[in-house]
Amino acid sequence: MKMSFSGNVKEELVRQTAKSRHCQLAELAAVMEFLGKISIEEGSERIILTTENTGVARKFITLIKLLFSYEVQLEVIANQATKNRSYRVTIEGKDRVDMILKAVKKIDEHGALIHRENLVAGLLVQQTCCKRAFIRGAFLAAGSMSNPEKSYHLEIVAPTRPKAEQLMEMMNGFELDAKIVPRKNHFVVYLKEGAQIVDLLNVMEAHKSLMDLENVRIVKNMRNNVNRQVNCETANINKTVNAAVRQLEDIRYVDEQIGLSALPVNLQEIAQIRLEHPQSSLVELGQMLNPPVGKSGVNHRLRKISETAQKLRGDD
Repeated sequence: MKMSFSGNVKEELVRQTAKSRHCQLAELAAVMEFLGKISIEEGSERIILTTENTGVARKFITLIKLLFSYEVQLEVIANQATKNRSYRVTIEGKDRVDMILKAVKKIDEHGALIHRENLVAGLLVQQTCCKRAFIRGAFLAAGSMSNPEKSYHLEIVAPTRPKAEQLMEMMNGFELDAKIVPRKNHFVVYLKEGAQIVDLLNVMEAHKSLMDLENVRIVKNMRNNVNRQVNCETANINKTVNAAVRQLEDIRYVDEQIGLSALPVNLQEIAQIRLEHPQSSLVELGQMLNPPVGKSGVNHRLRKISETAQKLRGDD
């Protein structure tokens, strides 16, 4: 089955792992914040991460092994109703759980879980590289992107407004213009401009996806430019044809009522040439006169004939 553009972005991000420990911790903190469930009840301390994206599960396991060298439990859960699979990664044991939670600043020195309004402790995302890693982890865990062939839209769903605001501020620190919109019981941080999404892909270091999106944008811009040109040309042709039809109607009406010979010689000439060349432009009509006359001169003469026709109709 062909993967969506959003899926391709996530697959690239799964393969993109920071080399420094502090950035790895920032990315782990983001994935845990959006997907992890933490239990620190005595005797059953555990961290559980559940996702339908196998890549996100792989990334979580990779980060745990890189940072702590811990083995994890992986369970594949099949949903018979939807035919979808989800992946549950579990880390058990007080020492292991405490070590991970201390590293991502989720428990205090007494081992108590810290319930903070924002997403992450500022210490974990002080450096620019750590902010990049955190945003990458947030998109992996809770982000999605529309097919750019149809529209430009990238979003990350946060559980509360304070957490959405911290993520938005972090993204906007890279000169983006992310915004927040409430959706049911969540808050969505989103971008809707192609150029902004390109910039965020660069922030997350999804360089292949960035190039793919740029290629789509180039093709769409070319297509839009061609469509604008065609629409403009069509409008001009329709305008020219409609004007010619009106001119012919006025000339024939004048001829029927008083005869073209009643007009001044210069108007007789242009009237006769217009009747003989109904599809020609004003420039072409002017070149047929002797001596030739410019476009404005031809338009002036035809307008005089139109005014005469209006007087004869009693339109004035």
